[in-house]
Amino acid sequence: MPHTAPLDPFPWLDLAIIVALIALNGVFAMSELAIVSSRKPRLEAMARAGRTGARRAVQLSADPGKFLSVVQIGITLISILAGAYSGSSLGDPVAQRLQLLGVSAEAAPEWGFGLVIALTTYLSLIIGELVPKQFALRSPEPIAALMALPLWFLSRVAAPIVWLLDKSSMLVFKLLRFDREAANHVTAEELHLIVAEASSAGVIEENERAIISGVVRLADRPVREVMTPRTAVEWIDVNVDEAGVRAMIADMPHSRMPVAEGSVDEIIGVVHSRDLVRVLLAGGPLDLRALIRRGIVLPDHMDAMDALNALREAETPVAFIHDEYGHFEGLVVPANLLAAIAGEFASDQDVDTDPPMVERPDGSWLVSGSYAADSLADRLGLDLPEDRDFATVAGFALWRLKHLPSTGERFDYKGWRFEIVDMDGRRIDKLIASAIED
Repeated sequence: MPHTAPLDPFPWLDLAIIVALIALNGVFAMSELAIVSSRKPRLEAMARAGRTGARRAVQLSADPGKFLSVVQIGITLISILAGAYSGSSLGDPVAQRLQLLGVSAEAAPEWGFGLVIALTTYLSLIIGELVPKQFALRSPEPIAALMALPLWFLSRVAAPIVWLLDKSSMLVFKLLRFDREAANHVTAEELHLIVAEASSAGVIEENERAIISGVVRLADRPVREVMTPRTAVEWIDVNVDEAGVRAMIADMPHSRMPVAEGSVDEIIGVVHSRDLVRVLLAGGPLDLRALIRRGIVLPDHMDAMDALNALREAETPVAFIHDEYGHFEGLVVPANLLAAIAGEFASDQDVDTDPPMVERPDGSWLVSGSYAADSLADRLGLDLPEDRDFATVAGFALWRLKHLPSTGERFDYKGWRFEIVDMDGRRIDKLIASAIED
């Protein structure tokens, strides 16, 4: 029979308290995700700009065990309190109103309690978890800076409990033989993906993406991959007469030219074109040895970025690259490093030289054997081994074939088929790369 006794007034104040508890739970959840997902460089920039709380946010993110303990204490206590309080304060009023709807007096309390718990859980998921975390993901750094001070204060107040929870979690990690303090880092591959996504989204232009990718690649490349190889080095013989020097100056493609004695393997140093012109205009005797400037010598396995730093500090920005046996392998100048980042300049190439990689009408690519292997991988989406000992596409082909190929030989790699189409003596001159159809 429907309930006929006078209804108790609905406890709106209790309902407001429960909603406030759920909202406070949302604040803790939002703070946790904001600090975890914030980027440290941005927080440090905000701290330098005088943003209150940014420095505390950096400190909390550096010691996640403690602030996570504070957050978990708050969330757990609020969840228990909200659940218990909602059941005790709203259960009876909801049960009375369910009796008005025809629910029996025996079943109404159970139905009322269950309905209150269900609604409380629903509100906890929406207001206490999902919506606050969406806000945290949208603006993690400002929210982290805003909530860092309250969380830091709570960590001080609840220091004994925080210490106990932090040490307990650390003990569990040790029992599982995991490193809780493992540092998060972004790999070069992940950075390439981030830049590619930014380019696809229109945040950066394609030219900007190519340059950023070039800088990232440069940091991972040994200097031998960006050098001008010894077979392509143009040089002046120190024993040449004045007439020969004049002829060389007329055809000199660079402002600085290596000077060798009899052979490119006997490099002595570098001569600057303006020094030669000054002596010739003055009409004095030309002594190449007196004009030579010493370049620096670098091992071929040195990182390209380290080579860049060495060139910055060198009196003459020319580096001679030698292998572990002391043999001359090539040379590096700042233009080599700039070309590795931004691509070759037309003024640095012969007018009769074809582009190193050309797309053909059928979708295949004609590739020069001297083209950089990592540039090919970037264009074709290939994944080359990090510990590779080759720098060019020709070296890549030799690595795959394991022998000196002949014209017409083929090999497959990561969904692409490569064919040797031109050999220049023992050197692989041209290849064709075609996508393998499924």
